[in-house]
Amino acid sequence: KDSFKKNKSPKIENIESEKKRYVGNSFEIHSKKIIELKDKVAFIIYPKKQKNFDKEKLKIYTQNGFIIENFQQKKLDLPKYFTLQRNGGVKTIISINKNKIALISGKEKNCFFASLVLLNSGKELIKTKCLPTKAKNNDFNGIGSNNIHLNDYIYFTLGTSEKHVSKNSMLAQDDDYYFGKILRIKKDDILKKIDDKIEILKADVFSKGHRAPQGLTRIDQSIFNVEHGPKGGDELNLVIKNGNYGWPLVSYGTNYLKENGGDGKSIPTSHELNNFNEPLLALVPSIGISSLNNCPSVLKNYYKKKCLMALSLYGNNLRKGHSIIIFLLNDLMTKVDSFEIIKLDNLVLRHFVTNDLNELYEDQNGDIYVSADKKGIYKISFLNFR
Repeated sequence: KDSFKKNKSPKIENIESEKKRYVGNSFEIHSKKIIELKDKVAFIIYPKKQKNFDKEKLKIYTQNGFIIENFQQKKLDLPKYFTLQRNGGVKTIISINKNKIALISGKEKNCFFASLVLLNSGKELIKTKCLPTKAKNNDFNGIGSNNIHLNDYIYFTLGTSEKHVSKNSMLAQDDDYYFGKILRIKKDDILKKIDDKIEILKADVFSKGHRAPQGLTRIDQSIFNVEHGPKGGDELNLVIKNGNYGWPLVSYGTNYLKENGGDGKSIPTSHELNNFNEPLLALVPSIGISSLNNCPSVLKNYYKKKCLMALSLYGNNLRKGHSIIIFLLNDLMTKVDSFEIIKLDNLVLRHFVTNDLNELYEDQNGDIYVSADKKGIYKISFLNFR
């Protein structure tokens, strides 16, 4: 089954759907499907300087290991251990100079792990230790799916790959493991490893105590991430060097109930009392938060505040996902002044279209583009401000 999925070509179609209208607090959102794609996306790149949007110039990386350019599919050069088991796959694409590096999940015998792989050769750059829990408790959905460039470093997320609280959870507090961390690597070291000038490439732990950090972005020198809590407790964090965000010792969510594989126990909530970094905001119930980026210019100009935008996946019966979330921050970016959740039908929203550096792409009209799992790519417009 794993082999079949890895070799199954993505089904893609160039289409133009009818526009749909959604009402926000101060404006309308219009969405329109421009590409039909029956797969999950790992990363989508569009050239930064080209404001006249041409969908044929998109580079779409799928989680099952393909790249789509000009609507043509090509299988990525990945190691034999690449796996889609336990919701695995390609999770993010890191760009440095002309090189493309994939964060992927791997399996060798009973060992599940993550690695960074150079795509033009399949060369392994970093490989983690094995996840310690039983295979059935692993879930690569939370392994991470974003990266940023800041000064001389590339930062990327790596979650604990857990379905519910397990041996994997405590890796977030274990400095001997990369899991449950936001990591950074010097760009020069990556290039040296690519050119075989160093034998071992190491990542530094920038922060720890993260469960399933999905989105990662920055405003100037400040870094932000969003991550899935357990049953509730999705977080927006201001990420500080050497910060510890508490998982699995504290959380505003609770463990999953027994019918979902957990023990149903609550978790201490106060991060500060337990000497951990408090989130800027915790969402209870959760919304299945996914990607994070800066707001498009039209929203920045309207609000005249520091502004972040996130996407969400499924959510739950209490608070639906399928949404765009807008966070407005204070001037110091230490507090969320307001957040708004705008639901877009049943779209499982995964990624923003960005440039190589994971900076939000906007066309000449200020429109942005997002992916929805097994649906395709959508054009999003912000109009009729009140």
